[in-house]
Amino acid sequence: MKDNLIVNKTFDFSLLIIKVYTFLIENKEFVLSKQVLRSGTSIGANVEEAVGAISKKEFTSKMGISLKEARETRYWLRLLDKSQLVKCSYIKPLKEVEDIISILTSIVKTSQESLNKKN
Repeated sequence: MKDNLIVNKTFDFSLLIIKVYTFLIENKEFVLSKQVLRSGTSIGANVEEAVGAISKKEFTSKMGISLKEARETRYWLRLLDKSQLVKCSYIKPLKEVEDIISILTSIVKTSQESLNKKN
């Protein structure tokens, strides 16, 4: 498989989210930690499914789901950051998820435009 920026970026982000989750669990935060783990690792899982899509429509749909999961992850990270429920710097994961949101927005927009041209 050739190098794919969004596949690599979302995989690395999942690893970062696992570290955040582990830190939160070690600090007895059990609710928001699960939310951020689920949505944060789902981004890459849906990107992987998109890469294996059998149609442009399926690809666009899966990338759209990845974008939604990225936005949800950003919400949980912002909530953790602002509440300081567990005192920690969330700057790195917040920056990474913003980058991922930008890339996915571009992918989804381009894919939707491509689909609309066919119709």
